[in-house]
Amino acid sequence: MTIWDSIILGIVEGLTEFLPVSSTGHLTIVAKMLGLQIDDPSITGFTAVIQIGAIAAVVLYFWKDIRRIAIAWVRGIAKPEYRGEFDHRMGWYVIVGSMPIVIVGFLARDLISGPLRSLWWVAGALIGWSFVMVAAERLGTKERPLTRITLLDAIVMGVVQCLALIPGVSRSGATISAGLFCGLDRVAATRIAFLLGIPALVGAGIYELKDALNGDVGVVPLLVGTAVSFVVAYASVAWLLRFVAKHSIEVFAFYRVLLGIVLIILLSTSTITAT
Repeated sequence: MTIWDSIILGIVEGLTEFLPVSSTGHLTIVAKMLGLQIDDPSITGFTAVIQIGAIAAVVLYFWKDIRRIAIAWVRGIAKPEYRGEFDHRMGWYVIVGSMPIVIVGFLARDLISGPLRSLWWVAGALIGWSFVMVAAERLGTKERPLTRITLLDAIVMGVVQCLALIPGVSRSGATISAGLFCGLDRVAATRIAFLLGIPALVGAGIYELKDALNGDVGVVPLLVGTAVSFVVAYASVAWLLRFVAKHSIEVFAFYRVLLGIVLIILLSTSTITAT
C-alpha cells in the first residue's frame, strides 16, 4: 500500500463512516479499484484501524456530551440518588447497546474478514438495506426526542447494529433505521448511532491492529490513513447532524441502490472480480 492509497482510503472512510451508505462497502470497492487484495487480512485490518480516526472525530465533536454522560454514570454508580438522571441512564444505554456487536463481531470474526469481503455481498447489502431505510423513514413516527430514549431502544439499536458487520449494510444506516422504527426522531436516532459506534469501532480497530501491522501495509500508511479519516470525518459528522434535522435519509437509500446496481453490472461483465 502506498501513501496515496492510504490518503484515498482515509478520505473514503471519513466521508462514509457516519453517512448511512456503508463505509466498509465503499472501502472495499475503492480498495479493489486501487488494485489491493480486499480479502487480505492486512487490508481488512487497515480498513478497521483507520476507523479509529473517524471515531476520534466523533469523540471530539461530542466531547462535552461524552464527558457529562461519563461523569453522571460514575456518580450514579457511587451514589444511588443520582441513578435517575438522564445522563446516568444514557451511560448504561450506550454500554448495553454496544454489547451485541462486540459479542457477534468476535464470534463471527473469520466470516467477516473472509467470505463477506466479496463484492457480491457488498452489492446485495447496499440494495437490500436501502429498502429498510426507506421503510424506517415512512413507517417510523419520529415523535420522540433524545430525552425520551429507553433501554429497549438502545438494545434494539444495538442488536440491529450487528447487521452492519455485513459490508454494504452500514452501521449508521442500521442503527438510525432501528431508531426510527422505535419512534425516535432523526436527530435522536443519529446521535445515538454515533455514540453506539464509539465502543464498537474502537474495539474493532484495536483487535485488527495486529493484522494491519503484520502485513504489507506499513506503519506510515496506517498513520496517514487514520489522520486523514479523522479530519474528513469531523466535517462529515457536523454536516450529517444538520442534514437529518430537516431532511429524510431516503436520499441515501437511492444512492445506495444506484451504486449497488452499478457494482452488479461491473461484476456480471467481469469488469472487476468479487475478491
